[in-house]
Amino acid sequence: MKGILFALFGGIFISLQGVANSRIGQDIGTWQAATVTQMTGFILAMILMIFFRDRTWQKFKLVKPLYLFGGTFAAVVIFSNVTAIHKVGVTLTISALLIAQLSVAFLTDSYGWFGTAKQRMRMPQFIGIGMMITGVLILSM
Repeated sequence: MKGILFALFGGIFISLQGVANSRIGQDIGTWQAATVTQMTGFILAMILMIFFRDRTWQKFKLVKPLYLFGGTFAAVVIFSNVTAIHKVGVTLTISALLIAQLSVAFLTDSYGWFGTAKQRMRMPQFIGIGMMITGVLILSM
């Protein structure tokens, strides 16, 4: 149950972040919005890590170097979302974003990317993605 709650919070905040970033981007520019967002996120994460006295960050040497670049994806995420929100609006952007996330998650589970356990995808998963794509097509009309 906690996992579902955290996923819901993540979904809520990624939508809110997209809208906030879009406003920042209108005022100062898209890459600047990505920079401000990354910086404030880093500061909050650092404050929370210190507050909770979490010392596990010291084990970063155990992480494969390739995975340490995962944070760089956030700059592309922010730029893409800000640009998409300006061009097609929040609802369509978030809908397309969810389909893209689900599709990549589907492939990650199917092929065991990044060391995840492989999971066999069945017809209900394909139908679900198809229904989401249909929903985005309806929203864009």
